[in-house]
Amino acid sequence: MSTKNPLINKRLVSVAPMMDWTDRHCRVFHRQITRHTWLYTEMVTTGALLHGDVPRHLDFSDIEHPVALQLGGSEPADLAKSAKLGQEWGYDEINLNCGCPSERVQKGAFGACLMAEAELVADCVKAMRDAVSIDVTVKHRIGIDKTESYEFVRDFVGTVAQAGCQTFIVHARNAILKGLSPKENREIPPLKYEYAYQLARDFPELEIIINGAIKTTEEIDFHLQYVDGVMLGREAYHNPYLMADFDSRYYGAADAAPKTRVEVIEAMLPYIRQQLALHGHDGKGLRLNSITRHMLGLMAGVPGAKSFRQALSDSKRLALGDPRLLTDALANMQPLAA
Repeated sequence: MSTKNPLINKRLVSVAPMMDWTDRHCRVFHRQITRHTWLYTEMVTTGALLHGDVPRHLDFSDIEHPVALQLGGSEPADLAKSAKLGQEWGYDEINLNCGCPSERVQKGAFGACLMAEAELVADCVKAMRDAVSIDVTVKHRIGIDKTESYEFVRDFVGTVAQAGCQTFIVHARNAILKGLSPKENREIPPLKYEYAYQLARDFPELEIIINGAIKTTEEIDFHLQYVDGVMLGREAYHNPYLMADFDSRYYGAADAAPKTRVEVIEAMLPYIRQQLALHGHDGKGLRLNSITRHMLGLMAGVPGAKSFRQALSDSKRLALGDPRLLTDALANMQPLAA
């Protein structure tokens, strides 16, 4: 494990910001499985906050802490205002997206495009740090298009660090801005974990977190020999119970036994009922599927997982807005103790 300052290891393990996935309902669900793993919102653009429905984008449940707000933007003043809103709403960290390669983000001249403008990113970081007292962090790739040298990402990190950023989340692939979809950008550019390791060696004063196709606790343990933290992406979503022992394994919470899968479902029921009561489920309010869709992977690897997913995907039952759908799906799998 890293020998750096232990005080920065609060982000020892985390779940990546993922568009359309890591919304507030997903994060509440993940929090039933792991209490200490750091959680991130979907990317929220500065335009959505400064010209849109702020509560819709920023409201969250207290149980989600520690939780970070990821922002998308490239105007320092707009990012500063948005970061301030994030702090006022109670987020524990503001993260700047410098890694998303989607065409929509490119048209807005932010995301992975910002890696070509390290000085602008530094200005953005400084503006946000001047506006808030919570951590301001950056999530980025190791290069863009055919720029593949380690020196490129080293210089990017060095420049942004001079503006006061202490934490860099390194998705250890290049971002290909033209010709690849976001999905392909997560799979085709080769992983270069050694770039993140070298950043940790070259910047021992910084917190370096690695991200990219990490799927097992064995892989997490291996990476933690070289970096300060590990961020999981889609594996945390498709196989969330992987995180069940994270609190004891990585945060020393040996006195708190992890919830069984059954207990996770039971813990979600009051939240689901509360949300349905608050927002309604008459077709205009909250749909039950908005919450249960995040739970489809809970039984991954368990006999009967397919029937569980099928039950949670029953459109007629979902339309009724009755959370007993979950207990019925579980009953089809009994007996199940973990």
